[in-house]
Amino acid sequence: MSAPPPPAHPRRLGLTGSIGAGKSTVARLLRARGLTVLDADEQAREVTRDPAVLAEIEATFPGVVRGGELDRAALAARVFGESARLAALNAIIHPRVRARMLALEQAAAARGEEWVVQDVPLLFEGGLEAQMDAVLVVDAPLDLRVARVTRRSGLTAQEVLARDARQMSGEEKRKRATFVLDNSGDLASLEAQVDAALAALGIPTDDQQDKSPSRG
Repeated sequence: MSAPPPPAHPRRLGLTGSIGAGKSTVARLLRARGLTVLDADEQAREVTRDPAVLAEIEATFPGVVRGGELDRAALAARVFGESARLAALNAIIHPRVRARMLALEQAAAARGEEWVVQDVPLLFEGGLEAQMDAVLVVDAPLDLRVARVTRRSGLTAQEVLARDARQMSGEEKRKRATFVLDNSGDLASLEAQVDAALAALGIPTDDQQDKSPSRG
């Protein structure tokens, strides 16, 4: 009797959080524990390197492709706060990102991986919650998040607050989370919370991996 076929995709652990909460740090911790982390933003960047996609974006938003490359700041300025323009951009990008994420999931399934992490900044806003088997929400107080982003990005506090206001509130994200990771303390505290969440979900980790967040 032949063995049953592998599942179409592994179980999905969603990872999300408000701007400046520390989602990227948690993603590195999960990679260090041997989990495959699929980064939706990274896949979107790959999609926008495709000349055909760039041509479609330029046709919709003239002037944002310069020298064969996407001017991300110019595009962001064009769509920020404009729901119709954002919807037009998403219609170009999102189907291609979903296809890339699915292909990566199928590769993980073929390797025998039981879980993959889907790192999606706007997971709840994009209606992807129902596709996840569990969701980790990384959170921290607003003043701390604003301070982190202004230090690393050059954005003003007002600009960070404007971006935060256009996302689902942290309170609502916490309500919808399977586990909330409080990133207001030190790294050791965050690591302990990550390990506790994985253990509660029964997700095996690779003890041979270096658990330093610099990996991945």
